[in-house]
Amino acid sequence: MSVRRLSREEPASFDLVAAEPRLSVDPGETFVVEVADAFGGALRSEDDLPTEASFGDRLAREEFNACAGPIAVSTALPGDALVVTVEDIVVDEQGVTALFEGAGPPGDPSTYPDCWGPLTKVIAHEPGPGGTTSDGFGVLDGRLRWPLAPHIGTIATAPARPLSSGADANYGQGPFGGNLDCRHVSKGSRIWLPVAVEGACLYVGDVHGSMADGELYGVADESGAELVLSCEVVKGKSVPFMRIETAEALVQVNSAKPLEDAVLGAFRMMLDWLVADHGLSSRDAYLLLGLHPEVRVEVYQVVKLGRLNFTAGVAFPKSALQAG
Repeated sequence: MSVRRLSREEPASFDLVAAEPRLSVDPGETFVVEVADAFGGALRSEDDLPTEASFGDRLAREEFNACAGPIAVSTALPGDALVVTVEDIVVDEQGVTALFEGAGPPGDPSTYPDCWGPLTKVIAHEPGPGGTTSDGFGVLDGRLRWPLAPHIGTIATAPARPLSSGADANYGQGPFGGNLDCRHVSKGSRIWLPVAVEGACLYVGDVHGSMADGELYGVADESGAELVLSCEVVKGKSVPFMRIETAEALVQVNSAKPLEDAVLGAFRMMLDWLVADHGLSSRDAYLLLGLHPEVRVEVYQVVKLGRLNFTAGVAFPKSALQAG
């Protein structure tokens, strides 16, 4: 049986909304999604600067992070949870990062003038031990080299009220997912999202070959990619905000401003998760969240851009559940 595939040639969407599906899959079925980079391929060389000359009127409209989808998952109905397993992420042979005009380090621009845009840098992606860029290396200027850590920057199900929730691919964030830039949305992870419309209407895009926590200047190693995914539907399961399961941890994500609200909200939702789904008493869960040295606060996104919120997470070690 051939694997169903959503080609990069299919139109992508800037709106994370319920629409006619471009691919339909069944729970448990492995499928492939090809995605373009967040710039839609507009920056292919270092001569292509992140300006109107490269983007045209897309720059003024702030149309970035177009996503592949929607992908309909059979049996998914409002009130269910969709669990997306990321089986693999193979990024393209090159990615790109960019500094937009007016973007630079905090402080006086004259201190580090070469850190201000517009600037485009191409990042070469070398295959890793597995033979692909899934576990490869990024190379900048032929000399700066680091392990790639591919992840999906934007993943979402269509919300019930897209206009009120701001469900656009560039700024949209909420319980349904969106542009959250969580590095844990990576190979081997299981992503929990709420289902608000029939079929769930899953969107994916904005893949990064790598990204430092915080995404300091608002752009990562932006890359096209081939995603290998599968989904399951958990009937009647309520999810308050995107959740992630890695091999080692449960990760509760939240998005808000100021940053402390994002963090404290994630702690509260993690407390609820541990009590409702993992058998801990509320007191034990609460105390462990303050005592266990492997509980981590993850800061994924602190970019001051438009109405983009800050994104944080709380990671709870699975080993603590086994010990209990």
